[in-house]
Amino acid sequence: MPIEKMLLADHLEELRKRIIYTLIAFIIFLAGSFIYVQDIYTWLIRDLNRKLAVLGPSEILWVYFMISGVIAIALTIPIAAYQVWRFVKPALTEKERKITISYIPGLFILFLVGLSFGYFIVYPIVLTFLLSLSEGQFETIFTSEKYFKFMINLTLPFGFLFEIPLVVMFLTSIGIINPMILSKARKISYFFIVLTSVLITPPDFISDILVTVPLVVLYEISINLSKVIYRKKLKQRSNNEIKIEQES
Repeated sequence: MPIEKMLLADHLEELRKRIIYTLIAFIIFLAGSFIYVQDIYTWLIRDLNRKLAVLGPSEILWVYFMISGVIAIALTIPIAAYQVWRFVKPALTEKERKITISYIPGLFILFLVGLSFGYFIVYPIVLTFLLSLSEGQFETIFTSEKYFKFMINLTLPFGFLFEIPLVVMFLTSIGIINPMILSKARKISYFFIVLTSVLITPPDFISDILVTVPLVVLYEISINLSKVIYRKKLKQRSNNEIKIEQES
């Protein structure tokens, strides 16, 4: 077997192993979350001044799995990030390994911050606005499945989107992207930000604005953070070249 095919087979085997470890962690967290899901469900509907309807015996089970799934995803993020780091570790220098592994706690924290932003800020504003549209016109009846789908669809994307700055820092530190690329891609990035906002929010202008503005801010923060990392890399490279010249 040619060396290239052997290397490719080794990489694929390593990737398969990392994916399996991540899936095992997700399943464990999913099972653990399901044990306490009733208490979490009660906490999530604590401020809802109405009872949620259930259209079938399996619906509440499906809702419990949705809630447990979100918690399992949040808890799996540092595990998944570590497995990615283990996969790319051989291609990194010793310094790059130390820098990139330091990003893992930040990924988890930013995911929680994003979820909190979506749940405590965006979600109540959008829900209140939509309910105000039906006031005096319709009798609103919420089913458990639709209520929690609406909640998760409006909050979960923020968990991932708030990780953009850290992901950009990581990709800049390993040389995949740089601030010039991000600046040139600003227009098309804004287009996709608006498109994403429209897709993940209810069809009303206020919801779109509430999602679009934070994402634009996150993108601009990402560009500035990328500039900081890029300047440090250039400075380090320059220092290394001077050091080599002095030694020679």
